[in-house]
Amino acid sequence: MQQVTDLRILSSEALPSPMELRQRVPRTDAQTELVARVRREIHEIIQGRDPRLLVVVGPCSIHDVKACLEYARRLKTLADELDDRLLILMRVYFEKPRTTIGWKGLIMDPHMNNTCDIPVGLQLAREILGQVLDIGMSTATEFLDPITPQYIADSIGWAAIGARTVESQTHRQMASGLSMPVGFKNGTSGDLQVAVNAILAASKPQTFLGITSEGRAAAVTTSGNPDCQLVLRGGTAGPNFSSAHVAQASTLLRKNKLNPSLMIDCSHANSDKNFELQPIVLNDILDQIAAGNREIHAVMIESHLTAGVQPLTPDHSQLRYGVSITDGCIGWETTEACLRQAHGSLKSRI
Repeated sequence: MQQVTDLRILSSEALPSPMELRQRVPRTDAQTELVARVRREIHEIIQGRDPRLLVVVGPCSIHDVKACLEYARRLKTLADELDDRLLILMRVYFEKPRTTIGWKGLIMDPHMNNTCDIPVGLQLAREILGQVLDIGMSTATEFLDPITPQYIADSIGWAAIGARTVESQTHRQMASGLSMPVGFKNGTSGDLQVAVNAILAASKPQTFLGITSEGRAAAVTTSGNPDCQLVLRGGTAGPNFSSAHVAQASTLLRKNKLNPSLMIDCSHANSDKNFELQPIVLNDILDQIAAGNREIHAVMIESHLTAGVQPLTPDHSQLRYGVSITDGCIGWETTEACLRQAHGSLKSRI
């Protein structure tokens, strides 16, 4: 008989079920309580009942465990000091969407050599998240593959749906069942309506194909996610963080009878993909807040121990410690200055 299936499949490796991996790398009571607490606090910010500014800050992607944990320890010290006005979460991003090709992140390629050892990547992600939580630092990430949340969602305080996937029905359905607040980025063109449509879909009950904790295919039905934000990240038409853009976004959310909760991404197209411009974007946002804006609830900043970006080379020993291998990041000194400035500028708001 003529073969008509799997003609282009080179290999297929079974993964551990989500339950198996969660049992292998369990969450402690203290870790779980931290995750639950920060989700409650973000809910209050999104609903406008907590005047603090949510700040999601950290490396564009995680590729070095030692540098990740050093960053987490530094950020924890600063987060505790500024907690009265800022709720700070660390970016712990393991999945990277690619416009064409490139490194897809630690879950997909943990050895960073195109071997794509996903079982190792999933376990490593859970281990890193546990270590960051043990430091006392709450975490944020972007969910790219719809199966990934089953393995690590119990460790995440806030999640993003990216600009490349915000139009995806699969991701909107997935977000409707996520247990944490979710931010939806505007499309890569800068289109806001696609993100608003995503929020509308994710806030409603959905039924879709998924997997159970045991790893079996299932029809999953959700109740809808009430904690959604619109994330302004700019687009091909340019930045969209100005007061006029913010007003347009808020109006669009209200027109669709949605909570006008905004996060502004200081990176990506809002900084013209120049990481050094992120503090300028942040300054503008803080000025808007100081002028009375009450719908900018959050900001995102790409930051690492050392400023800049470096290419991923085959010889990993040549990689500079604490420098991003994906998008460029501001360094720690600039990060600390930015967060202290944000804290100071919120004095009149809180």
